[in-house]
Amino acid sequence: MRLPRKFPDTIAIILGISVIFIALTWIIPAGQFDRESIDGTEMIIPGSYERVEQNPQGIGAFLTAPIKGFISAAFVIGFVFLVGGAFSVLNATGAINAGLFSIIKFAEKNPKYKHLIVPVLTALFSLAGATFGMSEEILVFVLITIPLAQALGYDSMIGAAIPVIGTGVGFAGAITNPFTIGIAQSIAQVPVFGGIEYRLVVWFILTTIAGIALYRYALRIGKDPNKSILSGLNIKAAEKLDKADMPELNLPRKTILYALLFALILLIYGVNEFGWYINEIAALFIGLGLLSAIIYRMSATKAIAAFVEGAQGMMKAALVIGLAKGLLIIAEEGLIIDTILNSVAEVAGDTPKYISAELMFLFQCCLNFFIPSGSGQAALTMPIMAPLSDVLGISREIAVLAFQMGDGLTNMIVPTSGVTMGVLSIANIPYDKWLKWALPIFILLVISAMLLMLPPLLLFTW
Repeated sequence: MRLPRKFPDTIAIILGISVIFIALTWIIPAGQFDRESIDGTEMIIPGSYERVEQNPQGIGAFLTAPIKGFISAAFVIGFVFLVGGAFSVLNATGAINAGLFSIIKFAEKNPKYKHLIVPVLTALFSLAGATFGMSEEILVFVLITIPLAQALGYDSMIGAAIPVIGTGVGFAGAITNPFTIGIAQSIAQVPVFGGIEYRLVVWFILTTIAGIALYRYALRIGKDPNKSILSGLNIKAAEKLDKADMPELNLPRKTILYALLFALILLIYGVNEFGWYINEIAALFIGLGLLSAIIYRMSATKAIAAFVEGAQGMMKAALVIGLAKGLLIIAEEGLIIDTILNSVAEVAGDTPKYISAELMFLFQCCLNFFIPSGSGQAALTMPIMAPLSDVLGISREIAVLAFQMGDGLTNMIVPTSGVTMGVLSIANIPYDKWLKWALPIFILLVISAMLLMLPPLLLFTW
């Protein structure tokens, strides 16, 4: 039997795109916009585009672009490593697991509230994705949510959907997610976590829609298990939850969760009141990791090991960020970026701003099939989308909003998402069944996201 070909890895895709970019420097005419600095942000001057002498790239550019990309993106890459390590220390205390387990215990003691457990857990996973960027960690939590769903009388689909759909809408409505919104806004040269008030609205609406969708499905199959989309499939039941394995929500872990909440509040305040940027934000998360280790009385050896493990987990994301930046360096040195921007601006120039904004969102949705990494997609697209928004007369915050919603929502269903496919593998759910079940929810969320793109254009000036 011939096995299906595996979809190329993100890094392989970026390297392939770099070859295409080099070829494009020989084909696309070179050109440049004039730029000016406004409040420290380099902005394109619309209408200033001019053709310049061609500067085609070659094999040398292919070989040197990665190191140039790493040098250029060193600030962001260092941030990713440090924050990933800090959160690994927090996770090693078991505080987040204990918080989720306490909800599970509540459901067991209060069965009349069991239907509410699904939307509540969905909201918690969404909050985790929106604030500190929980992603790969759900591969661990799904080992909890699947047996929990089955114990409540639901199916594995609910157990898989709670973390996947939950973190998906969390990323789409990112509030303080350092790996997507933090990177995207820093690259776009806008205040980090600026526009947080409207993103809170976006997060609440998308999370509510997801919670209601999962609640209705749970309610339906709770009354009639035969209505499960997995009905008739021979799916092995998950192992029952062992209460002895559940970490206790003791005083140190409660204190750590309060510290996390305080850190997120302090983050929002510091960014808005004191103009905190990547340096201060990284320091805050490092402080949170250090404080968590002290509260939990974790030994220095264990804390350092957890930090290193978390930083190692960010290795691929760092590689993607550096290589993606190298892509843009090829295009910039080949002087074709501004030509591409000018061409897109000419096509979209006669269309209303709200149509241009929707096209930016749909572009991010499509690109996510090939680049499912949020941080990698931010590094790849924001250097283009931010100046494009200048040319189109759209706020750069709109470009960031289009990115975050396109990235978060499409990762729920694309087969190139390692996290989503990993969850489905653990749950023994065929991808075609997942797609059939999740697609209506995804479409509803995409329509909602497109509508949510409009108020900032019509009501706000970010």
